[in-house]
Amino acid sequence: MKQRISNKTYCSKKPSWVLMVIVAVFIFFIVAFFYLDRHNAISSLIKSLGPLGVLLAIFLMALLCMTPIPSEGLVLMYLKIYGVFWGTLLAWVGSNVGSLIIFFILKHYGQFLLDKLISKERFETVNQWVKRRGTYGLLIARLLPIPAFAVNYIASLIPSIKLWPYLWTQMVTIIPYYVGTALVFLGVAKDTWYWLIIGGLAIAAFWSISYFLNRKKIPN
Repeated sequence: MKQRISNKTYCSKKPSWVLMVIVAVFIFFIVAFFYLDRHNAISSLIKSLGPLGVLLAIFLMALLCMTPIPSEGLVLMYLKIYGVFWGTLLAWVGSNVGSLIIFFILKHYGQFLLDKLISKERFETVNQWVKRRGTYGLLIARLLPIPAFAVNYIASLIPSIKLWPYLWTQMVTIIPYYVGTALVFLGVAKDTWYWLIIGGLAIAAFWSISYFLNRKKIPN
C-alpha cells in the first residue's frame, strides 16, 4: 500500500514538472525573439508572409490557449510584429478560436481531459456560479482568478451552457486584459509613461475585480 501511494504521488507531480519545463522553454523562446528582433528583421520577415503569417499567428494563439501555458508572451510578440491594434486583434481572434476548439473537443473527450488538466476545486467553483446564475454566472466565473483555459474546459462540460453564451462571455471578458497588456506594451515601446500608467491601471482593475469576486460567496 505504501508503494502504491508513493507511485500515485509521483505521477501526480510529474505533469507539473513537465509544465514548468515547457513554460521555461517558451519563456526562453520569447526572450530570444525580442533579443534577435531588435532591428525588426524577424518581424519584417513574418509580415512579408502576408495572409499566411496572419493565419499562422491565429493558429499558434489558438493552440496555446488550449493549454495551461500562459499566452502573454505570444501576445507581446504579436504586438511587436503587427503593431498594437492588429497584434491585439490577432491574439483576441486566436484565443476565441482556441475556446471554440475546446468546446467541440470536450463534447467527445471531456471527462478524460478534465481529469487530467482541471482540479475538482476549480470545476466546482465555476459549476456553482453557472448553476446559480446561468449565463451571468458564467460571465462572472470568467472574471475569477482562474486561468481562461480552465474555465473553457469546465464550461464546455456543463450541459446547460450552450455555444453562444459560452463564446460571447469568452469574447467579452478577455478584452480588458488584452487591451491593458497592449497599453503597457505601447508605453514601454514608445517610452510614453501615460500609456504605461493607463495600461497598468486597467490590468490592476481587472485583477481587483477578480480578487473581489473570488472572495464573494456564491449567492443562493
